Amino acid sequence: MLFNSYIFVLVFLPLCMIGYFGCSHFGKGTYGQVFLLGMSLWFYGYFHVEYLFIIVFSILCNYGFYVLLGRSSGSGRRKRLLAGALVLDVGILFYYKYFNFFLENVNGIFGRNFALTSILLPLGISFFTFQQLSFVIDAYKGEVPAYRFLDYACFVTYFPQLIAGPIVTHDELIPQFMDEERKRFRWDNFVRGMYLFVLGLSKKVLIADTFGNGVNWGFANIGELDSTNGFLVMLFYTIQIYFDFSGYCDMAVGLGRMMNLELPLNFHSPYRAASITEFWERWHMTLTRFFTRYVYIPLGGSRKGTVRTCRNVMLVFLVSGLWHGADWTFVLWGACHGVCSVLTRLCKGTLERIPQAVRWLGTFLFLNVTWVLFRADSIGDAARLLGKLLELDFGPVNGSLTAGFYLPECGLLDSLIPFTRICPEFFLIVFTAAALFLLFGVRNAYEKMKAFEPELGRLLLTALLLVWCICSFSGVSTFLYFNF
Repeated sequence: MLFNSYIFVLVFLPLCMIGYFGCSHFGKGTYGQVFLLGMSLWFYGYFHVEYLFIIVFSILCNYGFYVLLGRSSGSGRRKRLLAGALVLDVGILFYYKYFNFFLENVNGIFGRNFALTSILLPLGISFFTFQQLSFVIDAYKGEVPAYRFLDYACFVTYFPQLIAGPIVTHDELIPQFMDEERKRFRWDNFVRGMYLFVLGLSKKVLIADTFGNGVNWGFANIGELDSTNGFLVMLFYTIQIYFDFSGYCDMAVGLGRMMNLELPLNFHSPYRAASITEFWERWHMTLTRFFTRYVYIPLGGSRKGTVRTCRNVMLVFLVSGLWHGADWTFVLWGACHGVCSVLTRLCKGTLERIPQAVRWLGTFLFLNVTWVLFRADSIGDAARLLGKLLELDFGPVNGSLTAGFYLPECGLLDSLIPFTRICPEFFLIVFTAAALFLLFGVRNAYEKMKAFEPELGRLLLTALLLVWCICSFSGVSTFLYFNF
């Protein structure tokens, strides 16, 4: 189920809120949790019931390993249990996400002809797998207290963050499920959470999907691009992926706040970073935390010399690239970020002497270029688009690119004041300027939520944005990170 859909906003969310707080108020908090678990499973299995068997099986097995770890004292047995859990989780992830990619490469390298299978990729499998991996690893370390199965199942399936994060840890969420005070409806949290939800929904529906029109046309018609349009397509994807993914996370955090549950911040104005290491401290912060805690530090982190540190950084980014998708474009994207991160560490002193504005510009250009790899269907397509930029063949903006910004509401406005007769690219310019202003000129959505006060003007603006988004649901689209 999508946050940006009629059934979610008009049916699922009201039912969930009423049922969760109603069960908790008139009965016991446990009844509310059971109701929430049922709603989360409905949310996850809405498109494909088959998804439910996979996630339920994964939950049962991982909780079983957790119980067995709690009952085991011998180090050998505990290591075997941990290994079993890791093999299970990584094996499920490998089969559904990477099996065909593995066969394609075996066929290409060894000249074999293994038949590819038709595998339905479960939504959010990378997210809920990593969440359970962190739980089992912490249980092996003895850092997980006694949790009921219901608490654990809610922790894994909690619908706001189930499909695309943030990736939460057990100590962040489960104690909140166990807190009876949080199961009482609070108007202040509801209003604040609704405000953030609407801001995130606006990011997705009004901004990301609009820029996505131009991005989809550009990557489907690379041969028609000149340097001007190639640069715009590259910039538009940089804008789209941020507003799409951060919009989802804003909605997730907002939904949690509406239910008195606090989810961790996942984005903190990442495009304002002046280095690639700072970027990863601001972008998809919970994924960075996961790789730091469960991959980088176990490999030795920065404790064993410069060479080992650089090796560990590269390994983390290669794994991160592969985590994002089963394609060599993602591996190369991760390698580029890894190399840049290593160079940033090695040249830290020199870089600090460069003016911050110059460092920011270099970082932002690097991100734009590497996002092309992230979006392209192949390394060849990415090279072709980037090659268009190097041709220095600048011309007018392609009409097909401009048309993506001519929304129905723009047509209504244009009928009153003929903006496009004066400047055909008027709405493209307006949307781009507005997006860049939101990126660099104002506080981000999370900061706005923290400083929220229920003033009449802000409430009216929130209501207007919500209505505008709902009216735009006819062009509904999935979130980019649903693919990961």
